[in-house]
Amino acid sequence: MRNFAGSRETMVIMVSRLRVLQFLSASALALVLAGCGAPLSATWQGFPPDATGQADGKDTPRADAGPDCAQVKCVALTFDDGPGPHTESLLDVLDEHEAKATFFLIGKDVVKFPDIVRDEAARGHEIGNHTWSHQDLAKISVAAGQRELSKTDAAIKEVTGAAPTVMRPPYGTIREDHMKSLDLPVAMWSVDTFDWKTRDAKKTVKAAEKVVPGSIVLMHDIHPSTIEAMPKMLTDLKARGFHFVTVSQLVGDPKPGTDYKTGRQAAAGN
Repeated sequence: MRNFAGSRETMVIMVSRLRVLQFLSASALALVLAGCGAPLSATWQGFPPDATGQADGKDTPRADAGPDCAQVKCVALTFDDGPGPHTESLLDVLDEHEAKATFFLIGKDVVKFPDIVRDEAARGHEIGNHTWSHQDLAKISVAAGQRELSKTDAAIKEVTGAAPTVMRPPYGTIREDHMKSLDLPVAMWSVDTFDWKTRDAKKTVKAAEKVVPGSIVLMHDIHPSTIEAMPKMLTDLKARGFHFVTVSQLVGDPKPGTDYKTGRQAAAGN
């Protein structure tokens, strides 16, 4: 009877362990399935220091590299002419929608609003150079243009600890001699919301209907109407299956002195 009781106790322990393993396996499977159904934008945080999403030159993708824009629908939302008094409100809206963006900053305003710039970087957004004083690079000398850009580079690095990773010429105009002098990729755009012209939130939202996979969208965070438009725009684009990434993530591996109007597009059927 003693041996039988011992065997029975052993069997009870084994059955209990089996049930625990079954429970853990079921829980793990549920988590995997939940992850598959979650938006990719919810699975990453931060802008990777190297835009390829690789760590230390190895082939292993970084955990914070973001969605693969060659596989899923991505769009890069960009904001020019800041920082400004309305930028913090925009950052909160972007956080609510787990969206990353690229901000093209005016150097003199970086000095004026350093805390906002620091916050942009801390929240994982990409920082771009938009010259010191919004000079038209098609109308000034290369030397003058380099001064505008280098002064802004220094201001951004002073505030964030890192140099900007992309640049955008004011008005979207730049001469070829300026292009050859650049050590940053140039981000243009494929969708202009004309928020700077209409100052109308509904029209800004309407303009975003033109977004397709790989679009780079031009907006300005200095206008209250643009901030007002963002919750609806983000909700609509997310409902269409879009993931919100930075310009460098959208392009994949942007090259200095090269201009980009669009980025990678998801394969058909994705």
